[in-house]
Amino acid sequence: MEIRSFESLPSTQLYLTEAIREGEITKATAVITRRQTDGIGSRANRWIGREGNFFASVAMREEELPSDLPTASASIYFAFLMKEVLERYDSEVWVKWPNDLYLGEGKIGGVVTHRLKDFFVAGLGVNLKKEKNFYDALSTELSPTELLDLYLARLAQRPDWKSIFRKYRLEFARSRRFAVHVGAERKSLESAHLMEDGSLVIDQERIWGTR
Repeated sequence: MEIRSFESLPSTQLYLTEAIREGEITKATAVITRRQTDGIGSRANRWIGREGNFFASVAMREEELPSDLPTASASIYFAFLMKEVLERYDSEVWVKWPNDLYLGEGKIGGVVTHRLKDFFVAGLGVNLKKEKNFYDALSTELSPTELLDLYLARLAQRPDWKSIFRKYRLEFARSRRFAVHVGAERKSLESAHLMEDGSLVIDQERIWGTR
């Protein structure tokens, strides 16, 4: 996979999106920046931060991902692979449905995924150092470039959705004390039923994600 590194970008995800639209990127590509000034977070919130934290995005063609991956649940897949890397440094890292990275009780990052042409673009943000964005941090000496290398190595293994979902299902109970936005409503996950494709059934309504 090609890796493009920058000192500063408004958004790694926006950079990849524009490059794909212009036909500049035709193969799997990762982008990382030391500083991000206008990143895209959950529910269109901004994810910005200083040097030392992790700001990256990955673009992969659908054919490069597992054939059994439910495309609407790609964020769970990308987030859980990041969780598997991060838990080597702290076993309390987990994924809140569908794509937020938590360390115990505090959010440390997340993944925002969208589809463009035949690419999936996953924007990844992780606080490796304490930041002024009201979120927690992993607090590790791991550098952003080291984390990207570890993450891309895990992606290259192409674990199938079935094996990832089997592990994710076990920790889904930790999400039940939260609520999610579905349209303009906030719905509790307390009685949500997790389906095999990563979607939820809440009050007889099926939802695949909130981002």
